[in-house]
Amino acid sequence: MSFSAPIAFLLQAAAEEVVEAAPEATEMASSAVDQSTLLSLLFEAGPVGKFVMLLLVVMSMFSWAIAFSKYGGLSAARKKNLTFLKAFRRVGKLADMNAASEQYRPAPLVTVFDYGYEEVARQVNTHGRIVNADSIDRALSLATSEESSRLQQGLSLLATTASSAPFIGLFGTVWGVLQAFRGLGQAGGATLRAVAPGIAEALIATAFGLFAAIPALIFYNIFSSQLREIRTRMNDFGLEFFNLAERDYGEGDGVSDAKQRSIR
Repeated sequence: MSFSAPIAFLLQAAAEEVVEAAPEATEMASSAVDQSTLLSLLFEAGPVGKFVMLLLVVMSMFSWAIAFSKYGGLSAARKKNLTFLKAFRRVGKLADMNAASEQYRPAPLVTVFDYGYEEVARQVNTHGRIVNADSIDRALSLATSEESSRLQQGLSLLATTASSAPFIGLFGTVWGVLQAFRGLGQAGGATLRAVAPGIAEALIATAFGLFAAIPALIFYNIFSSQLREIRTRMNDFGLEFFNLAERDYGEGDGVSDAKQRSIR
C-alpha cells in the first residue's frame, strides 16, 4: 500500500509524457516490445535485483525438492503403517509379531513396537511379568517422539521459505522502486524509458517472492496435517500395544514370580 502512490505518480507522469510526444512514445513502445521477454528483463536487472531473484529461485528449488521427497516418504510411511497395524491385530501375540516386524519397515509403528517390546522383554526376562507399566509407557512415548522428529525433518525449510520469501521479494520491490526514481532523476523528466527498468525489476521481484512462498506454504500445511495423523496413529498404537502386553505378560495372566519365563 505504501508503494502504490509513488508508482502511480511515475506511471501518470509517463502517461502525460506519452500524450505530449506521441512519435517518441511510439518509438519507445516498439523498443519495449522487443525487450519485454522475462529473460531480457532478468538480465537487465541490477546486481541487487539479480541476487534477490537468484536467492528466491534457490529457495524455491529446495522447497520443491523437499516436497517431492517428503511426499514419497510420508506416503510410504502411511501405507506401511496400515499394513503393519493389520498384521499386528491379526497375529495378536507380541513374540510372534516381533519375529515378523522387520518386513514392515519403514513404518513408524515398527519403531514404536520395537521400543515397547524391548522394555517388555527386559521386565519379563527379569521378573517373569510386567512390573513397571510406567517404563513401558515412557518407552512408547520416546519412540513416538523420535519418529515424529525424523518425519518432520525438512519442514522447517518449507516454513522458512513460506514466511521469508515474500519479505525478500518485498526488498527487491523496494530496491526496484528506488532504481526507478534514480532513473527518473538521471533522465531529468518522467519518461517511460527512465522508469520502466526499475518498475519491471520491482514487479518481477514481487512475483518471484510469491512464486517461492505460495507452494512452500501449501506443502507445509499438507505435510503438517499428514504428520499429525501419523503421530495420532502412533499414540493410538501405543495403547493397543500396552493392552496386548498386559494381556500376555501382566499380573492378570496367572504368571507368578515363581513361574519365571523369558521372551526373545
